[in-house]
Amino acid sequence: MDRRVVVTGMGAVSPLGLSVPELWQGIVSGRSGVGPITLFDPTGFDTTFAAEVKGFDPTQYMDRKEARRTDRFVQLALAATQEALRTSELEITAENRDEIGVFVASGIGGIGTLSEQLDVLRSRGPGRISPFLIPAMITNLAAGHVSIATGARGPSYCITSACASSAHAIGEAAETIRRGWARAIIVGGSEASVAPIGVAGFNAMRALSTRNDDPSTASRPFDAERDGFVMGEGAAMLILEDMEHAQARGARILAEVVGYGATSDANHITNLAEDGEGVARAIHLALRRSGLQAADVDYINAHATSTPAGDPVETAAIKRVFGGRESAPPVSASKSQFGHLLGAAGAIETIVSIMAMQHNTLPPTINLAQPDPACDLDYVPNEARPAQLDVVLSNSFGFGGHNVCLALRRI
Repeated sequence: MDRRVVVTGMGAVSPLGLSVPELWQGIVSGRSGVGPITLFDPTGFDTTFAAEVKGFDPTQYMDRKEARRTDRFVQLALAATQEALRTSELEITAENRDEIGVFVASGIGGIGTLSEQLDVLRSRGPGRISPFLIPAMITNLAAGHVSIATGARGPSYCITSACASSAHAIGEAAETIRRGWARAIIVGGSEASVAPIGVAGFNAMRALSTRNDDPSTASRPFDAERDGFVMGEGAAMLILEDMEHAQARGARILAEVVGYGATSDANHITNLAEDGEGVARAIHLALRRSGLQAADVDYINAHATSTPAGDPVETAAIKRVFGGRESAPPVSASKSQFGHLLGAAGAIETIVSIMAMQHNTLPPTINLAQPDPACDLDYVPNEARPAQLDVVLSNSFGFGGHNVCLALRRI
């Protein structure tokens, strides 16, 4: 349990670009990755926009035959994995492959393939269903494909806890390494739910923004005029390693995962507990397990989805731990720029948090024009700004009451 866990590589395919450098450039420039839906015809939908990954060609990462047999969420995961491994310079060999694991989370998995095949079933009958439907849609197949593609034969599985999925995966990967069950783990999340049934389902819940006249400003966490979240898609992968293992091979260490807190509200299927107690407990756990104090935290990357109910609760939870605006660290919401990647949200926001430390830059919350009086912290409105960042937290929450907080430290 004395093993330290570090991040040595990162990869991302997001609405802000097809790599981590492109993602970070989009963040610091305050750019929005939200626009009209192009992946299907959204005519008649209450919401006609999303944060899509643009210019993605799966055949750049896998052969054409395999691309036809896999769902987009698997393709995105494979692409992000390639960048993460390349930047980490971790070579998977016959000698070490049994000690390298793969945890790839997803909230919904291959919902696009499922949606398409249901249309086939209704129009052409059961005999025309693709034999690749099941392996394309089940959530664990991103982890399966990554394991097969890389040759990693250590522990491998998929965590599904809605929008907390990939944050849980990072926390559990770190704990797996701490207890000596793996030397390194390829970990992250992938989601590709900009599909008719996905958008229609969230519309039916009244969870999505319907700001169709101005999509780029639709995701507006902590703003008084927010009206729901913006669906996003993408994948984010990290390479976690035992610190001694990383140092022995001369790896560049990007950050240390020092704390992981996971709790449940036990309250409601979609809403956070109104007092923020479950979220606050997750933050307290992450701090306690890292040996840090609240005063040590320099920045919080918030879950903040731009929903009317959720953002004030997260604010209240942060205040329970850190106090008011004067004593709480700066907080910002990256979903304002690339939407809500659902099961991949925790992983991509962990990458943003690490890049913030690497560059000593606070990511902005864009579209914050009229602050909600119930949201009264420093949310780094509209423009990135310089700051010394040595310890950061990343929050993630999921339907069902799942709360995760990850504590990260500069090395």
